Amino acid sequence: MIEVILRKDIPKLGKAGDIVRVKDGYARNYLIPKGLAIPANQRTIQALESQRKIILAKAERERKKAQSLAEKLQGTTITLYRRVVEEGRLYGSVSAVDIVKALEEKGFNIDKKQVELEDPIKTVGTFEVNIRIAPDISVPIKVEVIEEK
Repeated sequence: MIEVILRKDIPKLGKAGDIVRVKDGYARNYLIPKGLAIPANQRTIQALESQRKIILAKAERERKKAQSLAEKLQGTTITLYRRVVEEGRLYGSVSAVDIVKALEEKGFNIDKKQVELEDPIKTVGTFEVNIRIAPDISVPIKVEVIEEK
């Protein structure tokens, strides 16, 4: 086990600025190379005290930005037109990528990893899909799939 200082909020692990104990491989192969954490030693702990305010302010800015995006996304409905084979079944499906493209057309910059879609949509209808903007902020949007004429 190794102690690291988190530079960003990580779900189920801790918030930015926390000192946490993780397995060596997780820290060495994932957290440190991705810039999510730094090794905790005397020097970095002392530096953390001076940087804690900066890290917390940055995390707060990101949280406010995510909250503002969530408020804009709230109540959004996107409409997708698809070919239908039989009885409301789609020719193909609607995936997270399709939802991201439709949101981009409306001016939202969302990554496909943020779209919580368990299985692709394969039928005509209205569906509720969650968009996870931040680890603790999720917003439902409506996706209408309509038969293409």
